[in-house]
Amino acid sequence: MRIPFYKLFAGLIAVLSFQSATAEEVVVYSARNEQLIKPLFDAYTKETGVTVKFITDKEGPLMARLKAEGSNTPADMLMTVDAGNLWQAAEEGLLKAVNSKTLAANIPAHLRDPDSEWFGLSVRARTLVYNKERVKPGEFSTYEDLDNPKWKGRLCLRTSKKVYNQSLVAMMIYEHGEGKTEDIVEGWVKNLAAPPFPDDTKAMEAVAAGQCDVTLVNTYYFGRLMEKSPNLPLAIFWPNQNLKSKDAGVHVNISGAGITRHAKNPAGAIKLLEWLSSEKAQNLYADVNLEYPVNAKVKPDMTVSAWGSFRQNLINVKEAGRLQAKAVKLMDRVGYK
Repeated sequence: MRIPFYKLFAGLIAVLSFQSATAEEVVVYSARNEQLIKPLFDAYTKETGVTVKFITDKEGPLMARLKAEGSNTPADMLMTVDAGNLWQAAEEGLLKAVNSKTLAANIPAHLRDPDSEWFGLSVRARTLVYNKERVKPGEFSTYEDLDNPKWKGRLCLRTSKKVYNQSLVAMMIYEHGEGKTEDIVEGWVKNLAAPPFPDDTKAMEAVAAGQCDVTLVNTYYFGRLMEKSPNLPLAIFWPNQNLKSKDAGVHVNISGAGITRHAKNPAGAIKLLEWLSSEKAQNLYADVNLEYPVNAKVKPDMTVSAWGSFRQNLINVKEAGRLQAKAVKLMDRVGYK
């Protein structure tokens, strides 16, 4: 029996429509390592059927690529670390604003762009790590107090070339002004026990070895090192907790993402971004790198929770980007290499 043409045509349209529906994909340019994001994207694909294609590289090359590709870019989302990098991407016109009640509800205001062009997805706290065999926690109080002469020859720092300390100093400029911050950072430099280290881990190892007594690190570096070497005499101190200032608290930054200006699938990318901020995804997102969830409904990983609770500084993290250039110049002026 011959099948009427119109039925064949209708069947073909149905097949094509089904293929189109199941072939949806979101393309992500990510400065986060593959091992940190692939489990998330795999979980999203399993739940929704949407394929997530991703390209990983450093944030600088990724932003340069987005600029060079312009409207021809395949990228729907840019994912990176540090609000300074996200702020720069927005400033260079690489991102577009997103109106999402879900993102506004899941992510606190100080961890997302006031213009809604980027959103924090995990929290990274930069705090004090000290040698508990050489120092008592009662000796510490604030980031600023590390300029006290009592710490002369006892402080180690990571290089100023890395964005993490640049962001910390930028936030201090917003809070204290440039003059006072310069005095503080100059005091840090005077108290150094050794030239700045290339990374947080090396600085902590110097503290553990007794080369110095205290340093400033992102907490996930502490977590990784203690998993590897649990007997090191290191502990965390949460600074700036007892101040009355509304801006007092531990300096926090983010890893996050934004939708690219020329996204081919902006609706799909927004759905992925919303999912990443959800309770289900936040457990995966934060735990995989020993970070803190942005969604207040989600508890940190057990390892992270064991470090104790702290009050966050509520200055909007965009200031880490807006004042970054001033921070870099300030650090250079005082000889912080």
